[in-house]
Amino acid sequence: MSAERIVISDVSPQVDCGRWPAKACVGDCVDVAATVVRDGHETLRAVVRYRRPKGRWREAPLAALGNDRFAGSFEVDAVGRWRFEIEAWVDRHAGWLEEHERKVAAGQADLTGELTEGEALFGAGTVDDWRAAALRLGEHERPGAARSTLLELEVERERARTGAWYELFPRSWGGLAGVTEVVPELAELGFDVVYLPPIHPIGRTNRKGRNNTERAEPGDVGSPWAIGAAEGGHDAIDPALGDEAGLAALVAALRTHGMELALDLAIQFSPDHPWLAEHPGWFQRRPDGSLKYAENPPKRYQDIHNLDWDTRERKALWAGIRDLVLRWCEAGVTVFRVDNPHTKPVPFWEWLIAEVRKRHPETVFLSEAFTRPSMMTLLAKAGFSQSYTYFTWKNTKAELVELVEELRGWSAFLRPNLWPNTPDILHAYLQQGGRPAFECRLVLAATLSPSYGIYSGYEACESVPVRAGSEEYLDSEKYEVKERRLEGPLLPLLRRLNEVRRAHPALTGAGLERLTWLETESDHLLSYARTLGRDAVLVAVNLDPFAVHDGVCVVPWELGLGDAFRVVDALTGEVYDWGSRNYVRLGPGQAHVLEVER
Repeated sequence: MSAERIVISDVSPQVDCGRWPAKACVGDCVDVAATVVRDGHETLRAVVRYRRPKGRWREAPLAALGNDRFAGSFEVDAVGRWRFEIEAWVDRHAGWLEEHERKVAAGQADLTGELTEGEALFGAGTVDDWRAAALRLGEHERPGAARSTLLELEVERERARTGAWYELFPRSWGGLAGVTEVVPELAELGFDVVYLPPIHPIGRTNRKGRNNTERAEPGDVGSPWAIGAAEGGHDAIDPALGDEAGLAALVAALRTHGMELALDLAIQFSPDHPWLAEHPGWFQRRPDGSLKYAENPPKRYQDIHNLDWDTRERKALWAGIRDLVLRWCEAGVTVFRVDNPHTKPVPFWEWLIAEVRKRHPETVFLSEAFTRPSMMTLLAKAGFSQSYTYFTWKNTKAELVELVEELRGWSAFLRPNLWPNTPDILHAYLQQGGRPAFECRLVLAATLSPSYGIYSGYEACESVPVRAGSEEYLDSEKYEVKERRLEGPLLPLLRRLNEVRRAHPALTGAGLERLTWLETESDHLLSYARTLGRDAVLVAVNLDPFAVHDGVCVVPWELGLGDAFRVVDALTGEVYDWGSRNYVRLGPGQAHVLEVER
């Protein structure tokens, strides 16, 4: 039975009662709060005790907010797993002073007994002497101190939260050497991360043909996700793309421009993968001994085989995949986009990410988990730095507000990365809405979330599906080589949005918790404010790609912008005088991205 009379509860941030760490980035000021209760009328004080990985314990004070709630913060300055806890105690010195002053204020004349108590507590002196000493004594004497459960905080570098991504198939750009040549252009457009689908040898058995046909014709290159051939498996580079020297040159070029390389981690295997011969016990088999290929009905992936995650050789299997990831980390890959992580065991991901970060703590993992919310959030809790979201399918005002509010509820552990398109997803909104739809979704992605990305071809407004009702592209780059160049009508908008993102911490320095919805009195206009400190950006977007709409953008006083302030539209350079109610009229798919002048 506990003898502690102080009870500490409802500590934040914490995830699932401390089962998983909350998330932060280097440089963040982590807000901490707790409810601290004790019987009686004693004055309580509290601090947050925290330490960096392998560091000493430090403390920061918590302020009493009233109703037994305490809050404060501490800054995190290094990557790794931090630990923190709340400590609370009775401040006898402050308590005596508060009681004494209440009695004086009430006009009680005889306080002889109280003064003898004060002398016993403080030592000889006057009440003024004791008042000066109370703060110092209250910090060091902690009778009846209690501590909360020890909690954890996973601190990552800023790239885990913030970045503009560009996805491309290197075989359509002249291999790794061709991608290296285009790096300066991508840097000039303001991208931070270049993401490559798998660069490994592609299997020949059951190779898919163009537009995902089951039979490949001579010369068909196959899907990069059917990994493994005679030339090697996940540890090899497809000779058609280049070699180790070519990869090193690409990594060096990216670093020169302050950019990073993201590589697809796809744990799936073509029938020709070396592991099938080397480790036959690692793969799923039917009762007749035949290998199972991957399926997600109605989709069938005859060119891919699945691992048996229940194999008796699990320890060796896990270690083998870990070693593959470390191999690419050592080659300069700092970011991994993980394909379909929800089809692999969550304990495996928790273990793998921790193992990789022991040696490469800077590594960022993006979860491609287009799946149920419970699994999407579980993967984020287990260690993934970022996650794809349902953004691609949310296009109305109600849908977008619902999505952001859902993501806000997960902000302690899930960081969203918004993509208006991917090689697998060409939404009907883009298919039907033309250039205004592409502009609308680009502005939303770039200003709603600190991290966003596009798949190449977006800047050219590519919008033709393989068939009506499908989200697959016609002549999908997943199954054939295209001749790509950076060209298209959206390049100026891309460049400008990335410039604005870099200029405003409000857009990239915090998550969705710093977003405030602005009423527009229109179902077609979505408006919101992103704020951080004194930096503020107001965004208004016409979600309709076919018609002009107008409304009134209401700026609440809680934003602290005043009754009258000036804004500059970062997309057009136009200057407006704004206040609490502002008339807005936007063309199809158009937007205001308004920089608030201070």
